[in-house]
Amino acid sequence: MRSHLLNGTTAEHYRRSVTLGVERVAATVAATDRPFTGVSPQALAPRIDAIDLDRPLGDTAAALDELDGVYLRDAVYFHHPRYLAHLNCPVVIPAVAAEAVLSAVNSSLDTWDQSAGATLIERRLIDWTAARLGLGPRADGVFTSGGTQSNLQALLLAREEALAGGADPARLRVLASKCGHFSVQKSASLLGLPADAVITVPCDAERRMRPDALARELERCVRTGLVPMAVVATAGTTDFGSVDPLPDVAALCARHRAWLHVDAAYGCGLLVSRTRRHLLRGIEHADSVTVDFHKSFFQPVSSSAVVVRDAAVLRHATHHSDYLNPRRAVTERIPNQVDKSLQTTRRFDALKLWMTLRVMGADGVGELFDEVLDLAGQAWLLLDADPRFEVVTRPTLSTLVFRWVPPEGSGGAFGPADVDRANLHARKELSASGEAVVAGTTVNGRHYLKFTLLNPLTTPADIAAVLDLLAGHAGRCLTLGETLAHAS
Repeated sequence: MRSHLLNGTTAEHYRRSVTLGVERVAATVAATDRPFTGVSPQALAPRIDAIDLDRPLGDTAAALDELDGVYLRDAVYFHHPRYLAHLNCPVVIPAVAAEAVLSAVNSSLDTWDQSAGATLIERRLIDWTAARLGLGPRADGVFTSGGTQSNLQALLLAREEALAGGADPARLRVLASKCGHFSVQKSASLLGLPADAVITVPCDAERRMRPDALARELERCVRTGLVPMAVVATAGTTDFGSVDPLPDVAALCARHRAWLHVDAAYGCGLLVSRTRRHLLRGIEHADSVTVDFHKSFFQPVSSSAVVVRDAAVLRHATHHSDYLNPRRAVTERIPNQVDKSLQTTRRFDALKLWMTLRVMGADGVGELFDEVLDLAGQAWLLLDADPRFEVVTRPTLSTLVFRWVPPEGSGGAFGPADVDRANLHARKELSASGEAVVAGTTVNGRHYLKFTLLNPLTTPADIAAVLDLLAGHAGRCLTLGETLAHAS
C-alpha cells in the first residue's frame, strides 16, 4: 500500500495516475455535447449503492472506468454553452493547473511552518484585491471557502466591534436588502443574534436596496433603542445581478456609524472589468467585502476571500494555541494565517488565482467577464422582444429572471397558477432532456425562470434556442392540462 503514497520513490506512479485522470477528463469534456444527461436521482443512486467500497479495484484505470458510470457520464458540465443555471463558471486552464499543484504539495494555510511561500502568495493576493477595492493601506483579509463563510466572518467582526463599543447583544440588528443573499440570515442565527435581528430593506424596481427605506429603518433603530451593527449591501444579487447604490448606502452607514459590509461575491468580476468598474463606485467605503473568485474570475471551487478595511478587526477571529500559533509567534513576526481565519486546516486555493493572473493577467479575466455581461444585454433584448416571455428587469450583471406567458388570444383561460405550473414543468423537462439547464426562482410569490450567464462561449443563438425549448415545453404543459380538463 505504500506504493500509493506520493513521495520521491513513487513520482513516476503519480505522473502516470494523474495523466490517466487528466486524459479521461479531457476526453469527456471534448466529447460532451450537452450540459447534462438528465439522469434522475432514482436512476443514478442504485449504481452508486451497488459499489462495494470494501473491495478495492487496486488499479487507477479500473477506478476511472467505474467513475465514468457513476460520475463523469452524468456530471453537470458548466463549460457547455447551454448551461445557464447557477453561478457556476467555466474554469480557466491556468487555475486548473494550479489545482493539480496545490493538491499534490498539499500545503495547509494555517501556519507558516506548514506553508511558507504559500502564505506570502495568499497575503500578496489579498493586498492586490484590497487595492482593487480601494480600501486603503490598513486593509487585510483572508481566503475562505466561499461567500457564505466570508459573509459570516464579516458579520462576526461587525458584531464583535459593536460589543466592544458596549452594545447590548439583544439589541443588535443587521439591515439587508430584500434581494440579498440568504447567508445573512444564516450568519445571524449562527452568531446567536435574536430571531428578528435581520431587518429586511425594500428594493426598487431594479431590485436594488432603496436608500430612502434604509434611512427609515436606521432611524427607526435609533428611535427604538436598537443598534444597527451592520448594513449588508450587495454588489450582484444572486437572482437579479443588481448592484445596490453603494455611495448612498455608505453615506447612511457613516451617519449612523454602522459597519458597512458589501457582498460582492458575484460582482467582484467588475474589479477587473475595463468597461464597467464604475458600477462598484462606493465600495471603497466598505468596512468589509466578500469576493468570490470562483464566480466571476473563472476559478475552480473554491476560491473566495473576505477583505477588511482595518486589519486590526481581524483580531476578533484570533485564538492562540500553544501547539499551533503560540502568542510568541506574533512578537517574532511569524505570519500565521490562522490568526485571521475561521478555519484551521485550509487549502492553498489562492494559488489558482495567482497562476491565472500570472498567465492571463487581470485584463484577460476582465475581458471574459465583460463578454458575459455583453451577452446578458443581448439576451435581454431577445427576451424583451419576445411576446412569449416577460422579463423582470434589465440586467446590471449577467442574470435574467423571466417567465413564459400564454399567447394572446388564450381568452384568459389560464390563471397564474396554470402559468406557474407551465414554467415549473418547462424547467423540469428541459433538464430531463439534457439539452440545457436553467434555474428558477420566485418573484412576488410566482414562479419564474432564470438565466445566469457566465460562459463567454454562450451565444445569442444558444439563448434563442433555449427560449424556444422552454416555450415548447411550457405550451405543451398547458395544452395537456386543458385537454385533460375537458376530458374529465
